[in-house]
Amino acid sequence: MERAKISTEVCNQNITAVRDALYVLNGKWKIPLIVSLIHGPKRFKEIQRELKDITPKVLSKELRELEQNEFVTRKVFDTVPVSVIYELTEYSKCLDDLIEALRAFGQQHRERIIGGNRREEIMEDSTVLEVE
Repeated sequence: MERAKISTEVCNQNITAVRDALYVLNGKWKIPLIVSLIHGPKRFKEIQRELKDITPKVLSKELRELEQNEFVTRKVFDTVPVSVIYELTEYSKCLDDLIEALRAFGQQHRERIIGGNRREEIMEDSTVLEVE
């Protein structure tokens, strides 16, 4: 497939837009955290259990950043002990197509790398793909 040639100005605008998106969604945990919340509101510990290896400190930081960028809301209930629920905002729906594209790519890439002829080579090199 041949890619269309674009001007330097359009290229720079595209790069800026992609950098902005990556800045907001950067890191190992933001997208998985959003995917976890797609299935409904959750408490902090529920999210932590689903994401397995995330520390409470990192989860708290990631949730705070997603809240600042209006992807997540934090609802505090005046109970004893205090209950806090996190859920996705209406605005976060703008990420649905992106997340679906990432899921499809991840599945396709995993099948290509693990299912292909390079399986033995990849099993020795964990930087290529995390194998569960």
